[in-house]
Amino acid sequence: MDQKVKTVSILGCGWFGLALAKRLITLNYTVKGSTTSPEKLGILQAENIQPFMVNFTAEAVVADLTFFEADTLFICIPPKRNSNELKSYPDKINAIISAAEHRSKNVILISSTSVYGDENKIANENSETNPDTESGKMVLAAEEIFMTKYPSDFTIIRFAGLIGPDRNPGRFFAGKTDVANGLAPVNLIHQNDAVGIAVEIVEKSAFGRVYNACSPNHPPKMDFYVAAARETGLEEPQFIPEKTSWKIVESINVPEFLEYDFEVGV
Repeated sequence: MDQKVKTVSILGCGWFGLALAKRLITLNYTVKGSTTSPEKLGILQAENIQPFMVNFTAEAVVADLTFFEADTLFICIPPKRNSNELKSYPDKINAIISAAEHRSKNVILISSTSVYGDENKIANENSETNPDTESGKMVLAAEEIFMTKYPSDFTIIRFAGLIGPDRNPGRFFAGKTDVANGLAPVNLIHQNDAVGIAVEIVEKSAFGRVYNACSPNHPPKMDFYVAAARETGLEEPQFIPEKTSWKIVESINVPEFLEYDFEVGV
């Protein structure tokens, strides 16, 4: 372990954040974890994660600020689907960054490959960001605030669609018919690899760049989701075999700077 990084704070110990915290604990890091639910404090403590209540709005962060005193801070707060909360997402990220300033040595923002639009081409970390969803636009706005605050040493992980425990992809389209765009390639990443890439950045102190975190396998949507439904005994969806709008998310930086080998193929 790189001796420069000993303490990691994870803002948002949800589906990804808690899995990341557990992995870091096994690697002997001191891990602080945040939640907005008092009942979850005991769950964190039971995993040897130092528990903190952290609440945040677009205006302010309400927390014991020692939470932010860390060698590395992960911001794992996805935007909410509610339209009003979605619009306030960039301001929430700005409030969090302000609270972390001068306290966290390295800050990693968890983002999304939704910042790339479906422009019928391959997108890597050097590609133009042109989101075509409202959520993607808000995520990109949060990234831009983050990059402005840390112009020379920002670290961003853009996750593709996350699958894994309690996120069975077979359920996404189960039983649906005439699902459009069946030949479009999928862009997904398993929780094991999402955590693995995040850990590698910390272990190798590979801060200061954007990472696309996406499986290198991109089967057609109809092949992947029909197989996923079949494997779990769900009704198979029926797709229209067409390829209208699509993208393939690739990474230049994950192989070059992390030399990461994916554990789970899609």
